[in-house]
Amino acid sequence: MEERSTRGVDHGEAPAARPISRMVRGPRRLRPGDTVALVAPAGPVDPVRLARGRELLVELGLEVVIGAHLLDRDGFLAGADTGRAADLQEAWCDPGIAAVVCARGGYGTTRLLDLLDWEAMAAAEPKILLGSSDITALHRAFADRLGVATLFGPMPATVVMGGPEGPDQDSFASLKAALFEGGHLAPIIGDRLLVPGRAGDAVVTGPVVGGNLALLAALCGTPYALRAEGCVVLLEDVTEEPYRIDRMLTQLRQAGCFDGALAFALGSWVECGDPLPVLAERLAPLGVPVIAGLPVGHGAPQLSVWMGAYGVIDTELYSLTNMFRDPEAAP
Repeated sequence: MEERSTRGVDHGEAPAARPISRMVRGPRRLRPGDTVALVAPAGPVDPVRLARGRELLVELGLEVVIGAHLLDRDGFLAGADTGRAADLQEAWCDPGIAAVVCARGGYGTTRLLDLLDWEAMAAAEPKILLGSSDITALHRAFADRLGVATLFGPMPATVVMGGPEGPDQDSFASLKAALFEGGHLAPIIGDRLLVPGRAGDAVVTGPVVGGNLALLAALCGTPYALRAEGCVVLLEDVTEEPYRIDRMLTQLRQAGCFDGALAFALGSWVECGDPLPVLAERLAPLGVPVIAGLPVGHGAPQLSVWMGAYGVIDTELYSLTNMFRDPEAAP
């Protein structure tokens, strides 16, 4: 990573996608003194926000190394596809790295999925992948190709973590609890039950999948498309008008991506007008509970969720409780 040369990316053939409903492996959570790598799989990174966000990781007792191409810029991308993919793959395959932290979202992550050597990455020991928004593409790909639980949470070079006023404290506390051994993620509380679902569905348990709605729609028709059967689906987005949310939900429904979903947990919809009527109308025919108003996704706070780990939806409390491990093995 820092001050290391970046090798070319091996275009090894990816193994067949795994069924998302199976239990994924949980990576070891962090301890003080661990080394984490900062990479930029998507949009260009603001160096000032990055410096602030990096300092937060150092304050947590972590060693931080920097991807060779982290501060590259190529228009709306953080440098060339090959460089961004190489940074990500090198960090994942380095046994000295305990977590791969995406600096920010933006756009560009889907362009990397065909450039990664999935066979080499599958051979590496599982570790934490942290990111949200455009990083939804990696959450989907890592679940299918690597069978690894990943962390959907705030990123260091964003306003919520690296802004001039310092990090949003609720977001920072949730991220620390998710990242470190012994941390306990409190239930994430929404503000309403949007769709009641069937009688007897007051509590629903299943692996959490999903993420940013626009990215999930963009992955339709690819090997990384969402398959929600037997799962709790998290959805959120930013700066999307209700009619576009309607279009993406319709696309995902018609593609069968929501078939067999157990429940939906709706996060933030920052600068999206009032999308809840559209969300209720498009999701209600699926006949499963839909809770809304969870502070996950964009804006502040941004609470952290383990994707692939089990989640419990309580429709009476409007809550999602995330368990890092299998319910039978969870602490």
